[in-house]
Amino acid sequence: MRDDVVEISRDLLGKVLSTRFDGVLTQAVITETEAYAGVTDKASHAYGGRRTKRTEPMYGRGGIAYVYLCYGIHHLFNVVTNDEGIPHAVLVRAGTPIEGAEQMLLRRNRHIVDDALLAGPGSLARALGITTAHTTENLLGNRIWIEDRGIVVDETSISAVPRVGVDYAGEDADCPYRFIVKPGDKLLQQSNVTGQQGMG
Repeated sequence: MRDDVVEISRDLLGKVLSTRFDGVLTQAVITETEAYAGVTDKASHAYGGRRTKRTEPMYGRGGIAYVYLCYGIHHLFNVVTNDEGIPHAVLVRAGTPIEGAEQMLLRRNRHIVDDALLAGPGSLARALGITTAHTTENLLGNRIWIEDRGIVVDETSISAVPRVGVDYAGEDADCPYRFIVKPGDKLLQQSNVTGQQGMG
């Protein structure tokens, strides 16, 4: 188990987030993430050791999903990353579709596969069929999982910037915990590496 949620957040870029619901497979390469560092991070739902019914999954063992509802509309998917009792999580904010694009379009009521399809954590979760019903889901299972396909993200293609919508967090709002693959930069697929399930 790794304990550096910021490092994990960066390392999740280029991994493949996959879902299979009712026999339908959808997959996207992760292109944007945000790290939330638990009880010491003022931007985290778990800051100060706060525990509620909603946030309890953050305190679970790494490798499960934490999915919460934002503004009563958007389901936001997070990866819990640390040992049980340490509420670290990574919000997956955006991706690039590689499988099941037609189903993604249906779920989002869109007609064109473009950069906006999986832009933003609410859009990404909806397109992949992830809802709050999947919070605590084991990410090593067969419904939601993360694969390492050997996709290499060049370090020069990654931007580390402050997180979105956390102005309430004081100085922690300025932490460069949001990682983005720069628009227009391509991910390099290593053809000799087979896909593996798991968190990186």
